[in-house]
Amino acid sequence: MDENAKKTALRMIPYGLYVLSAGTQETEIAAATVNWVTQTSFSPPLLALGIKTDSHVYAAARNSGDLVLNILGKGQGALAFSFFKPATYADGKLSGEAISWGANGAPILASAPAAVELVVRQVVELGDHHTFIAEVTAVHLNQSLEGRPDDAVLHMKDLGEKVFYGG
Repeated sequence: MDENAKKTALRMIPYGLYVLSAGTQETEIAAATVNWVTQTSFSPPLLALGIKTDSHVYAAARNSGDLVLNILGKGQGALAFSFFKPATYADGKLSGEAISWGANGAPILASAPAAVELVVRQVVELGDHHTFIAEVTAVHLNQSLEGRPDDAVLHMKDLGEKVFYGG
């Protein structure tokens, strides 16, 4: 397979950007910017998330099984970049961001337009990112949206010409 052709073709798949948070006040808390996310079922509502196996958020997700997918909005590129490095929890904030706590105990970013609480149902252990299949247990709309909901999402391409993940 031609490596450059593979990268180009796989980078043509559009991705939104999200901050995945895991853990609770009683356990280790971790968060990271992720982009390999898709809905896989209506009933029950399921998402598939690709999580890098050597990341802090991977360990916290495996340990707690409770996650929040914080959906980033247009103009939140700086927020996405801030969670490219390991998150810190101090003074009631996650990497300096105000949070609340989901019913599942995981942190919700107050500045994210929407957040989805999840419980891990299965992990497919293949490759350098494992695929977490997680059920939606609650949703939070933190801002009112105008127009199509998918138009409000921060996309990988919004971070600039040289920012890619995948391929």
